[in-house]
Amino acid sequence: MIDEKSLEEARAWIGRSKTLEGIVTPYAASCMAATLDRKSFEFQNGDDVPFVWYRLGFPELSPLSACGRDGHPALGEFMPPSPLPRRMYGGTTMTFNHPVRVGEPITKTMSIADVTAKEGRSGDLMFVTVRQEIADKDGVAITDDRTQIYRAEAMAGSTANHKPAQPPEGAKWIKEIEPSPVLLFRFSALTMNSHRIHYDRSYVTEIEGYPGLVFNGGLTMIMLLELFHENKPKATLKRIKVMARSALYDIAPFTVNGKEGEEPGTASLWAVNSTGGLAYTVDVEYEE
Repeated sequence: MIDEKSLEEARAWIGRSKTLEGIVTPYAASCMAATLDRKSFEFQNGDDVPFVWYRLGFPELSPLSACGRDGHPALGEFMPPSPLPRRMYGGTTMTFNHPVRVGEPITKTMSIADVTAKEGRSGDLMFVTVRQEIADKDGVAITDDRTQIYRAEAMAGSTANHKPAQPPEGAKWIKEIEPSPVLLFRFSALTMNSHRIHYDRSYVTEIEGYPGLVFNGGLTMIMLLELFHENKPKATLKRIKVMARSALYDIAPFTVNGKEGEEPGTASLWAVNSTGGLAYTVDVEYEE
């Protein structure tokens, strides 16, 4: 387990916060729509910002000199210090009060909500939960509780293999995704995400021990919500819970899947890797 002193140092960051000002421009939203191959991708000022695209208004503005070896902003600035250097997306729970709009000022208030540690299949893990409140002139529009997972360095010659869980049955909506390097690059560029696991093949395979470029967790979530939107175009999201189950890579296609939930106003979405293993789940609550 992570030593008690390191965990205490990280937990001292709980409560730290900062507020950023941003705006989702028509150009940024149109670039995202084009990247996702939407049939219509021309956004105008005043249009609702789809789903979780508010992130386009807050690209990671870190000086190049402030980035760590993995391309992320170095730990110990806003995010707490960690003895475990490798980072990955763990999941998020989001509530939606009202949509933010293209071209209108928004703010993002980030705070460190929790830091915990445990031992997983691959060794020690540290979980950092960051609460993000997205607000506009009408108040808080979106609350996003996001978890980042920190892991130890990969051992020489190791691979990130484990057997994923089996996916749910009974999918009514299915779409195959081709995880191309071009798609990963464009998404990283749109969000100014410089994490090297998404674009630097030699780094991700030789240093971090993965079999290929890691498909961005936030992009997987967006792909799943796009599937939902295509099949429930009149639905308004109220709450989603996202969990990363296993990584997806650019070495083989995967599928996004979904179906209506047992309760009215609910749906289940999930991503399945090329060997049939469960990669991501999204539980949706919505109104029509």
